[in-house]
Amino acid sequence: MIAGVSGHRPDKLGNWDPLHPVVLRVRRALRDAISEYQPSKLLTGMALGTDQWAAEACVELGVPFVAALPCDGQSDPWPPASRRRWQQLLERAAEIVVVSPGPYKPWKMQRRNEYVVDGCDKLLAVHDGSPGGTYECLRYALMVEREIVHLDWQ
Repeated sequence: MIAGVSGHRPDKLGNWDPLHPVVLRVRRALRDAISEYQPSKLLTGMALGTDQWAAEACVELGVPFVAALPCDGQSDPWPPASRRRWQQLLERAAEIVVVSPGPYKPWKMQRRNEYVVDGCDKLLAVHDGSPGGTYECLRYALMVEREIVHLDWQ
């Protein structure tokens, strides 16, 4: 079974502090789900927050992950520490795919999400019900009849 992941960035979850209770609950929910479902690999879009926390859980659990980057230079606008962590995770990825080569364009985020959904059997979701990229990803997953596992993190 191949898993995919979609979820919020830290600001949408309410905090950038890695030790904040919400962040810790999301990270635990991801780790527990990956451990429970034992995917042969996990597809992640490598955005800050849920995507990278899923990649970190894969590293901890020895599950190969595919870094599905939306475009070239994904991390360019991020702070230096975030870029370094992203690079460290890429070095641990089983595979790196640039879904839509070239510079950032807003539509490339959804195309990356569709790549993750199309390539997985089960989508692990961290979503609070609000509109945005995660909502659109889940809407697409429903449209293509992909199984969605809503993680309990609230």
